Amino acid sequence: MSAAPRVALLLALGGALLTAGGAHAVQPDEVLKDPALEARARDISAGLRCLVCQNQSIDDSDAPLAKDLRLIVRERLQAGDDNEQVQAYVVGRYGEYVLLRPVFALHTLLLWLTPLAALGLGLFGLWRLSRRRADPAPQGLTAAEQAEIAALTRRD
Repeated sequence: MSAAPRVALLLALGGALLTAGGAHAVQPDEVLKDPALEARARDISAGLRCLVCQNQSIDDSDAPLAKDLRLIVRERLQAGDDNEQVQAYVVGRYGEYVLLRPVFALHTLLLWLTPLAALGLGLFGLWRLSRRRADPAPQGLTAAEQAEIAALTRRD
């Protein structure tokens, strides 16, 4: 295979990978008929954590609990709740852990400030390391040391 077809193949594969969207676990029977409500449901679901998978949103998870949460979100939207009310309902029922992005409050301050503290400590360590004085290069022997070596190596 010459270089041109290889490049074309690589570009095609790269383009396919870039355009591939994330896998969504939302089943067709869950999708709301109203596109605006469905878009709001997807927006809310993207910010809620699957309590089984823990690193996926409920929108991306196939777990049964994630499906239940997606249905709750859609039910609340159909009942007329706004996005904040839906999120507050889910948090009230499952706790703040269900939020993929935790709230910034006094009880989560350590969670938010730990990365900044780690970065600050790292920068401080680098600064201290750069300020460390290198051991001075050894100087030549003093006259007394040279005389002593000469006396030791002299053969009589």
